[in-house]
Amino acid sequence: MPTPLHAEPAATPLRPLLQDVRALLLGAVPLALIQPVLDRIATQVARSRPELFARLGSQSGKRFLIDPTDLPFVLVLIPDPQKPILKAYRRADKPAHDAAIAGTFFRLLDLIDGELDGDALFFTRDLRVEGDTEAVVTLRNALDDMEGSAMDSVLGSFGPLAKPASFVLSALRPKKGNHG
Repeated sequence: MPTPLHAEPAATPLRPLLQDVRALLLGAVPLALIQPVLDRIATQVARSRPELFARLGSQSGKRFLIDPTDLPFVLVLIPDPQKPILKAYRRADKPAHDAAIAGTFFRLLDLIDGELDGDALFFTRDLRVEGDTEAVVTLRNALDDMEGSAMDSVLGSFGPLAKPASFVLSALRPKKGNHG
């Protein structure tokens, strides 16, 4: 039987190995080294995108667990406009939270940036949502209503390293339609 012209290329055995190496390398990094970067991102996004936080209203004090399932840690986001918090925790130390959003790292990035449809990801089970769904919907709507790219705001927090960070992220990002 002939292969369809638009068939996905077969997965290479190297891809799972590279994902395992990424998780192993990140697992060895002390969270204390990651935390200053996360603090900078939260502060910069709050400063550059106050409309995002204003749109959250009463949900801005909620604790959102962001679970990039292919990384060895989870994040807690408290989108308080006065003191935003984005903190990393080891998977075994999952903190208390009001709502949880889980998916692969790059699916979550594309979701934040409006590249993927959250409803479609939810129904295909590529995205899991637990807890206070009203808070999650409010966060999603705030991101959807935001002008421009959320990722540009995040990358902008790296200052003079924004372009190299963008390059590295682009190099690591799977090709469209292949977010495994």
